[in-house]
Amino acid sequence: MRLLQKHLCMIAMSAALISSAHASPLVEPTLHIKPAASGAGRVALTLDACGGKTDTRILLALVENRIPATIFVTGIWLKRNAAAVAIMQAHPDLFELENHGGRHVPAVDTPQKIYGISSAGSPEAVLAEVESGAAALARTGEPAPKWFRGATAEYSPSAIAMIRKLGFKIAGFSINGDGGSLLGAKETARRIAAAKDGDVIISHINQPTHAAGEGVVQGLLALKDKGITFVRLDDAEGTGNHGTTD
Repeated sequence: MRLLQKHLCMIAMSAALISSAHASPLVEPTLHIKPAASGAGRVALTLDACGGKTDTRILLALVENRIPATIFVTGIWLKRNAAAVAIMQAHPDLFELENHGGRHVPAVDTPQKIYGISSAGSPEAVLAEVESGAAALARTGEPAPKWFRGATAEYSPSAIAMIRKLGFKIAGFSINGDGGSLLGAKETARRIAAAKDGDVIISHINQPTHAAGEGVVQGLLALKDKGITFVRLDDAEGTGNHGTTD
């Protein structure tokens, strides 16, 4: 009963902000990690697994080169990629699985389209997207997720407040590595290789037929050659704007 009351309270709070949300632009939060105390620096690699299959070029490169990563998985992707999940779970020192939602629906509580994808459209639907993603992860035996990243990485401010009330930090980024997996290999590699101490990279691990995946691997190996250290979000102090982490 207390859980139900908590959810109703959050929904009421978000509904009260809907009129201002209509007038407010969506936000795409940034995220940086605390810079390294010494050395060449460190970056956090985050990879979205939205739906579809697994880019094994990226997954195997991470395992072979011992590169840690935070993987944001949807319930849709988890259902279709048991073999990839097993590989990740066999390397708990490398992979941290976090919440990308149940159905890959943008966490925007007013009806609209973002990059052609229909938003959740209501506080109730945002809540369902976040909680169904967490439940899907729980069914794999994974620890309860601490981070959430919504589809398209854009949010209404009122949805951010509601997600934070659920106890999740929201994962922005500072470098868009692959442009939604739509960039070519060369440009993707260039963007990732340009990462500096404290950056958080976003790319995708669910598009095995896209050229961007090759560029992700090239960019990461270039950073590794520079002596950059890779960390997962749970292993670093991350600071985001728009109230996403504080």
